[in-house]
Amino acid sequence: MLNKILNTINKYNLIQKGDKIVIGVSGGPDSMCLLDSLYCLKEKLGIEIFVAHINHMIREEADEETEYVKEYCKNKNIKCYVKKADVEKLAKEQKLGTEEMGRKIRYEFFNEVAQKENANKIATAHNLNDNVETVLMNILRGSGISGLKGIEISRKETNIEYIRPIRECERQEIEKYCEEQNLDPRIDKTNFENEYTRNKIRNMLIPYIQENFNPNIIETINRMSNLIATDEMYFKSIVKQSYKETFISRTEKEIILDLKKFNVLEKVIKSRLIIYTINELLGTTNGIEKIHIEDVIKLCKNNIGNKYLTPNKNIKIMIKNKKIFFTRYCKLP
Repeated sequence: MLNKILNTINKYNLIQKGDKIVIGVSGGPDSMCLLDSLYCLKEKLGIEIFVAHINHMIREEADEETEYVKEYCKNKNIKCYVKKADVEKLAKEQKLGTEEMGRKIRYEFFNEVAQKENANKIATAHNLNDNVETVLMNILRGSGISGLKGIEISRKETNIEYIRPIRECERQEIEKYCEEQNLDPRIDKTNFENEYTRNKIRNMLIPYIQENFNPNIIETINRMSNLIATDEMYFKSIVKQSYKETFISRTEKEIILDLKKFNVLEKVIKSRLIIYTINELLGTTNGIEKIHIEDVIKLCKNNIGNKYLTPNKNIKIMIKNKKIFFTRYCKLP
C-alpha cells in the first residue's frame, strides 16, 4: 500500500523534498490512512507534516473522534490543530446546505493552518471510490465534460497546492491498510444513512450497477475520468493561450478582453474562456451556469455597445468600445 501511494506521489509529482504539508484528518479510515502513510514516508520524502481537524459538532461521537486524532498525533509527535464549529447553526445563518457549509469551514481552516505553519501544500483523503461517486453525481446533475473528470489529483491556487495522495486507492485497500496498521479509525455512521445524494450513490446506485450491469464499474468509471482529465489538461492549455491573446488589461476589480479576437474563437473555447476569466477575477465560478455562459456569448456576438449582464451578484459583464469588461459587481446606475 505504501508503495502504491508512493507511486502515485511520484507519477503526478505531488510532493517534493522540503514540502510542508497540512493534512486534513477527520479520524475516519481514509484520512487516517493518508496521515499514517505520509508519517511513514516523511523521512523518505523529506517533508514536514501537520494535522488539521475540524469538529463539526453534529454527531455525538464528534468529541471522541477529536480526542482520537489528538492522541494519535501526540504519540507520533505531530503538531495538531483542532477547531470546533457548529456547522448546522452556521449553515442556517448563512443559508447554505450543511454539507456545503462543512466543506467551506474545513477548507478555510486548512488554509488558516497552512498560513500559520508556512505550509505550501494541503493533503486531503479523497480516494478512488470518492472519485467515482463524484463522477456519477455530476452525471445526474447534467454536468459538462469537465465534471466527468471527477476529483483532480492536484490543483493549485495562488499560494497553495491541494494534493490527494490516496486518490488511486480503493476503499477496500484503505480499510485493509488501517487494519494492518492497527489504526482503529472512527467510523462515521451517517455514511450508511441514505439521506444525502452521495450516500445514495455509494450505498444504492453503485451496488445496483455492480450486480446488474458491470461488476467492475469502479475501475471503468475511474478509467474514463482519467482519460477526460487528460483531455481537460489539453483544453486548459488552449484556453490559457486564448486568454493571453484576447487579454487587454487587468486591475484588482476588472479584467478587459478584446471583443473582436474573442468572437472569432470556437464556441467551446469561448465558453471555457468566460469561465476562466471569471475565475481569474473572483477566484470562483460558483453560481455561474450554462445559461449565463450562453447569454454572454450572445451578448458578445451581437456587439451592441454599453449592454451588460449580471450572471450573479458578484460580477457584471459589459460590452463597450469593442471590449469585454468583466467587473466585480458594483451598484449599477
